Amino acid sequence: MSIAVLLLAAGSGTRFGGAIPKQYVSVQGKTILLHTLRSLEQEPRIAMVQPVIAAGDTHFAACVAGQSFGFTLLPAVEGGTERALSMQRGLAALPDGVSMVAVHDAARPLASQAVLRDVLDVALSYGAAVPAIAVHDTIKRIDADGKVIETPERASLRAVQTPQVARLNWFQQALAQEHEHLHRHTDDASVLEAAGFPVHVSQGDVNNRKITTQDDVQWMLKVLEAGQ
Repeated sequence: MSIAVLLLAAGSGTRFGGAIPKQYVSVQGKTILLHTLRSLEQEPRIAMVQPVIAAGDTHFAACVAGQSFGFTLLPAVEGGTERALSMQRGLAALPDGVSMVAVHDAARPLASQAVLRDVLDVALSYGAAVPAIAVHDTIKRIDADGKVIETPERASLRAVQTPQVARLNWFQQALAQEHEHLHRHTDDASVLEAAGFPVHVSQGDVNNRKITTQDDVQWMLKVLEAGQ
């Protein structure tokens, strides 16, 4: 059983702002992306990581230059304008022999060993899994005019994270089946769901947070300082 991670680093990060993409911002002397790569080393079953970067990215090579990891870091490939397209290109670049793929955000740097272990365990048991945490706020679904049309039962809701893991052939089949609707999918598991593949939930972690704004960087710094 060979497990690969697709590390998605091709997003524009427009909400973050700044002169460089958010994954290359330095926190405690390391880029966010390097923190993410180091977090993946906690799970020994990860055999390789396939980075997917933006066209014209001049930062990735410098970020990993001279670094060694507990997995094989494959040559980066260029992603697309949509997340699912980046997934397709990353999957196509994987070597033969990969059976399970975990798709992970490059800007989600604090995935714990427990999160990685649990999501792989559940995916290996059922075929696909996503880490998730309970939703504590009441959620409203609204229409285009801002009118509330539904209040879903909170107990059945979960906020999902990455890595999102599935059998390689499930991802391949789902992407092929949904090729005309890829723009609708904001996460990887939704492609599987739309294609009819069952996705199970594993235990997430509040610290497995995606860095999206400048405030998130300050939060990350506080978490790292508290853990020292």
